This record gives sequence, structure tokens and C-alpha cells, in this order.
Amino acid sequence: MLETANQICVVIGASHAGVNFAFNLRKEGWQGAIILYDVDPNTPYHRPPLSKSYIVNGDLNSNLLKPLESYQKENITLELGKKVTSINRALKTISIENETDQKYDKLVIATGAIALIPQINGIKEATNLFAMRTAADAIAIKNAIDTSSEKRVVIIGGGYIGLETAASLKKIGAKVIVLERESRVLERVTAPLMSEYFMDLHQENGVKILIKKNVISIKNEGSFNTVFCDDNTYFEADIVIVGVGIRVNAELAKNADLEIENGIKVNQFAQTNDKNIYAIGDCTLHYNPHYDKFIRLESVQNAVDQSKVAAASICGKNLIYDTIPWFWSDQYDVKLQMVGLSNGYNEVLLRKEATENTSFSVWYFKNEELLAVDAINNGKAYVLGTRFIKGKQKINKSKLVDVSIPMKPTSFL
Repeated sequence: MLETANQICVVIGASHAGVNFAFNLRKEGWQGAIILYDVDPNTPYHRPPLSKSYIVNGDLNSNLLKPLESYQKENITLELGKKVTSINRALKTISIENETDQKYDKLVIATGAIALIPQINGIKEATNLFAMRTAADAIAIKNAIDTSSEKRVVIIGGGYIGLETAASLKKIGAKVIVLERESRVLERVTAPLMSEYFMDLHQENGVKILIKKNVISIKNEGSFNTVFCDDNTYFEADIVIVGVGIRVNAELAKNADLEIENGIKVNQFAQTNDKNIYAIGDCTLHYNPHYDKFIRLESVQNAVDQSKVAAASICGKNLIYDTIPWFWSDQYDVKLQMVGLSNGYNEVLLRKEATENTSFSVWYFKNEELLAVDAINNGKAYVLGTRFIKGKQKINKSKLVDVSIPMKPTSFL
């Protein structure tokens, strides 16, 4: 174990990656100070529920990553509501807005990403226009919904954030329209049959989804907005929510001359090109041994896994990042679990379970290689898909789609 009693580890970013890293570092035996900085003033919280349960019940305190006393118990210092403005690699310090500089021996960048606000004419003048990325966003949306008499909501973007937010707002009585620019929702991440499934799901629940709707301007009409598309259609909205993607928070790293390539580039130990600086979570481009390439993921599990790798590495243990990506989405009473990356698939197989009308799975192949699985209300398919992808096992496709064959580890080999 390295001698760390007199050393300081500073973490920039107190979301899933940063918080999990801090606790993992202490668990690995780090004896020195651990200081977490974040511009968000709230006690660190889970982000995925913001677009789901939080809009419905609005309880942020039940959503905390760790109880406040846990930080005190592990001697982890929270510096919340404070903005880090620069990194000085030569002096090994960070500058904080309106504060004195902070020294570090090891620095971990876990700055994540921010919501992308598109360049739409009139968007800055719109009333009650929000993104959905932080607790402040979710609180603002909920407050606007609570004070709106008609609750007309237009959501720009038919990705997971847009669809999850639509489902949550519908539960509390909003009139929701989703405008998707592409020819189908979730076009970049799922097969057409999955897009159709979620289109039908939302429309069955009273959410209107319109495709090929490219928003070109928003006009503020006082208490409401009018959203205009390039096909001469328009929609009035008391509330507008933008869910068109994210922008990686890599400015601090870039300004410190760290290597940037679609994020902060790190090796298999989550280490940047500066041996004393690590980066973890959504802001990183990291090497994945399974895919034999560098990838960037927007995933809670990736953030958690990288936090373990970075903590072990800083404490002198060479734990290598080697995880199959997985994700999830909750919409209405549907749980979608996804494992693997479907990019490059050339065949899609559908398996509908004989005994469950609402349970099915979609299997993505590139020739004979299983790339990814989307499982709807089907934990078995998700677990087996993970096992098959990780082991690069060849699957008997005819057995896979035969629902008379039970779903077991050896059934499709």
C-alpha cells in the first residue's frame, strides 16, 4: 500500500462517478484528505430518477447517492456550490471561483456533461423552457407544471430522456407532445421495431409523438410559447422541454492541455496523459478491451465501474477497466434493460415469451456475433445476453426465436 497519509486527492464533480470514486478510494486504503467539488449546491443525488419518479413525487432527499453523515464518517469533504475554474498541472493546484487555490497530489475529473441547448431562433426568449439534466432542471419543471393551468408540454427530442420525461409528465396530468426530428424515435440506438414499440406505448398512454419534426423557431407569446417546425406546423406550449443530447464537460481538461478526443482520453486505468490526473464517467473516452477500441459512454454503470478502477490505480493496484456496457429505461410500467452496443448490426431477431404478453427481447447480431440485447420486462434475457456477449459465445439463432425452448444458459448454444 502506498503511503498517502499526507496526500490530498481532489475530485471535480460530485455525481455518480465522483462520489463513488471518493468512497472507493477510502475503501482501497487512501489515508489522506479527499475533497469533492461540485457547482451543484445539492447533496449529491441519483440522476436517472429525475426524469422518472422525481417528477411524480418530487422528493430529492430520498434520492441521495449517500446520506450526508456517510461523508463525515469516511472523512470526505464536500465543497458544494463551488465552481472550479482552472487546473494548474505545474503547480498541482485547482482554482475555485471566489476562493483560494486548492493543492492536490492526485486529481480526478468527473465533470460529466451538460444538456445540449440547440441553436433555435427565439429559444433564449422562451418562457418556461427547460432541459432535463440536474435537480434544478427537474425542480423547475415540476414547479412549472404545478403552476400551469393547462399543462401543455412540448418536448423537443425523442430520445430516452425525452420519452422518460413524457411518461412521467403524463402521469401527473400534462398534455404532452414529443417532436422528433428523425424518421423514428430512438433512431440512433435501437432497431425500427423497438422504435415502433415505444411509439405505440406512448400513444396508447395519451402522449402524441410526431416524427420528422425539425424545430426551427420558438416565439414567446407572454404566458406561453409557440414552437414552429420547418414543415409549417406549429404547437402552443405552456412548457417546453429540450432533450436533444448532451455536451461533454471537458473544458477544464482541455485548458489544462490534457488529451481530448470526444471526451477526456484515458487509459485502461482511467489515467490521463498526466500521471497525477485521472478522469471518470460521462466525460471520458476510455479503452474497452472487449471492443478493442476507445469508446465514450453516457451510463451510470460506466461511471461506477470507472470509479473503482481509478481508486484502485491511485492506490497502486492495477485493476483494468473491462466491462460490457449496460443501460436501462423506465417508461410507464415498462422496464427496458439494454446490454452491449448495437452499432454495426446487420440482423435483428425478436423473441416473444410464450407465457408473458408484455415480455420480449430484441437480439442484435453482426453476422454470427451477438452485439447487444434489448429486453422489455425480461430480466432473464438481459442476464443471458450479458453472459453471451461477454463470453463471445456463438448462438443458435433458430433456437433463440423458438419460444418453446426455455430461456436457460445452455438453451441456445
